[in-house]
Amino acid sequence: MHTHPPTPRSPIGRLGWRRLTAISILAIGAVTLGWTWWAEAHPRQERALRVFVHQQLEQLFPESMSIERDSWYGLIERRPATPETPARVLLVHGLDEPGTIWDDLIPALDKAGLSVWEFRYPNDQGVDQSTRYLAKLWPQLPKDLPIALIGHSMGGLVIRDFVTTWLTPSAGATHVQSAPLLGVILVGTPNHGSEWARLRVWLELRDHLSGERERRFSLFSALRDGTGEAKIDLRPGSDFLEALNARPWPAEIPIQLIGGRLIRPTETMEQSIATIGGELGSDELTKRLGDWWSSLDKGLGDGVVTRASLSLPNADPPILVEGSHRRILLRARSGDPQPPAIAPILKTLEHWIVARRNH
Repeated sequence: MHTHPPTPRSPIGRLGWRRLTAISILAIGAVTLGWTWWAEAHPRQERALRVFVHQQLEQLFPESMSIERDSWYGLIERRPATPETPARVLLVHGLDEPGTIWDDLIPALDKAGLSVWEFRYPNDQGVDQSTRYLAKLWPQLPKDLPIALIGHSMGGLVIRDFVTTWLTPSAGATHVQSAPLLGVILVGTPNHGSEWARLRVWLELRDHLSGERERRFSLFSALRDGTGEAKIDLRPGSDFLEALNARPWPAEIPIQLIGGRLIRPTETMEQSIATIGGELGSDELTKRLGDWWSSLDKGLGDGVVTRASLSLPNADPPILVEGSHRRILLRARSGDPQPPAIAPILKTLEHWIVARRNH
């Protein structure tokens, strides 16, 4: 009887698929970690790279990347005007907005007799791109009533950039025609940046490694939203913020700042920080992120935007209300009390309308 020698096990078999998978994950993590550290140290180059990628995608896939094919974007009339309507309001959302932030404010504005429009835009692109998109659509707004602009979070930066670039006389050739501007309300706007935008780099890394990322849109829908330039613009000291804050706010346009105030970080924020290092297998990273977060405790603000970042020169101090970044405008549950930022918004609008009527 002839016996055949046993077939040698392949190197992969000896190594074991589990071990190979673990090594692959570590390799991917190392590459991603290297990119993350480089991006932290070179924000200007990172932004240029992200803009380049976005432009290349638009050239390679012009039809799929066109925001015109996505009905979610644009100027949307939410509450029409009536003969008795005294003013119109345009709402501008912020970064990573799923579309619900105005769900409590719109009915309150409607009850106050105001016409309401909403500006929806690809919010992960550069803020300047979002501003240009607003300027392109601006002529669609009726000019029969004075208009107030209300921005949440990064939406306030879009408004500031738009007003100081496109609506004021100093804008020169880029000036666009507009209905009379009643005033601007910025809610939770990081006028001097947000350290939370820096943490988004780590949260993106966490999303890549978790393998359970939920996606609201298809691949091209997500890419149409931008390639991450916005988070760089939101970092304290970014080129965008330096340029924006160097431009004076027109004295003839009233501006009201509103911000949230937390006693301590929310449980979700603490959990996010605590799990990042664990998922990357780095206790040192967890400690460093924890120390960094603790250093922000003074003037914590709404958990995303510090009190100091709310303020602007030549503007009244912000109105502070109790609540986190989103909860100052949006209920957590349907039975909750009215979000605390809504009352000062309505009071401010009423004051401006009466003042204009008596002028």
